[in-house]
Amino acid sequence: MSTAFAHGGLLYNGLMSQHEASSLRVGVLALQGDYTLHIAMLHRLPGVSAAEVRTPGELNQVAALVIPGGESTTLGMLMNRIGLDCAITERAQRGMPLYGTCAGMILMARAIEGAPEQPTLNLLDIDVARNAFGRQLESFEAELPWTNAAGEPSHVHGVFIRAPWVTRTGEGVEVTSTYRGRVVGVRAGRMLATAFHPELTSVIRVHEEFVAMARHAAGQTV
Repeated sequence: MSTAFAHGGLLYNGLMSQHEASSLRVGVLALQGDYTLHIAMLHRLPGVSAAEVRTPGELNQVAALVIPGGESTTLGMLMNRIGLDCAITERAQRGMPLYGTCAGMILMARAIEGAPEQPTLNLLDIDVARNAFGRQLESFEAELPWTNAAGEPSHVHGVFIRAPWVTRTGEGVEVTSTYRGRVVGVRAGRMLATAFHPELTSVIRVHEEFVAMARHAAGQTV
């Protein structure tokens, strides 16, 4: 098939292999930051294909999106320049699952403490504090409690690099993880966000949960 066609509510252009048609296609925002590590993590999961997203057109070809760590101000400016901020907001409001790590969490938030002038996607009803755990030299790793969508407790390993923490959670926002009393992981509907970087570890639990969320949204068997 060489013409554009609808598949699972999304528009795909050009030829698509049988494997691509049957797998869950997850995008990773690839403007700046550690996007290649998220792609590598997603490729470890069965039935998942990962794609770099740099334009609104490429966003239209994925069922879910990861916003990686990096520099939130730079990422926000780049997204705005090419219209991805509006495109991501529109897709997320129509139900596209979204996962943000570190800078991704900041961009998804409703407000940033101490930086009210910095625009965000305003998709997740949380407020965050940037660089709350310190600067680059104060980066650290930690074992963290994790509660999945079913309310089952477990643990994940996280890397904190100039990480934010959540200062306020709105109605409907569930806390998935804390560190020393600070909220560092949240879930709300089809959105997931962590202050830490699971993609810098070997533990795929957080990505597995996001993919399960995306499969449910796409009507696939989890």
